[in-house]
Amino acid sequence: MSDLSPEQARLDPYSSLAESTNVTLQEKITGLHTVIQKAKVGMFVTRDVNGNLHSRAMTPTKPLSDTQLNLVFLANNASHKFGDIENDAHVNVSFCDASSTDWASYSGRARVTEDQELINKLWSPILTGYFGDLKDGVHKGDKTDPRVAVIEVVPDEIKYWITNHSSAVRTTEVAYAAATGKATAPGQSRIISKEEVQLSQGL
Repeated sequence: MSDLSPEQARLDPYSSLAESTNVTLQEKITGLHTVIQKAKVGMFVTRDVNGNLHSRAMTPTKPLSDTQLNLVFLANNASHKFGDIENDAHVNVSFCDASSTDWASYSGRARVTEDQELINKLWSPILTGYFGDLKDGVHKGDKTDPRVAVIEVVPDEIKYWITNHSSAVRTTEVAYAAATGKATAPGQSRIISKEEVQLSQGL
């Protein structure tokens, strides 16, 4: 089903041409994972008590399954973002791969856990460099450090763009469209709805 009204489709032919409605849910998830893996780093956006939006670069952990849509991060619970999440759990996480212009945008809610079993599963020794050993016998910068927490972003909706061709082909397509006056979309715009997010849990 199209996300555009007939009038929107007429006035915005680029979005209309890019809209992908004949892709299976698993194909959508696989494409999304590809975009995130290539981008590597996302911008995690929260809202503080004064209504100000704040973003910071964060790298999600690798998906634990081929159908996972939730984003999972390990972070320091002494940082400001945890206060923001406590104030308002609604967040956005966006990714962009500059080499291809592929991008993804998560709109959802963040929840925090300090489940040690999950931390053990996700932990990488390189993360110690972000926490540091405070030499107090407690805050050692390892996976048992009480500062280590998991932020899980549960999406309400995900939108992403994935290109169809190489940069050279895309440039040629756009140049031809400009010369002929016809719009083109050298990629696909995909939406994973809240209903599909829920459905993915049963895949």
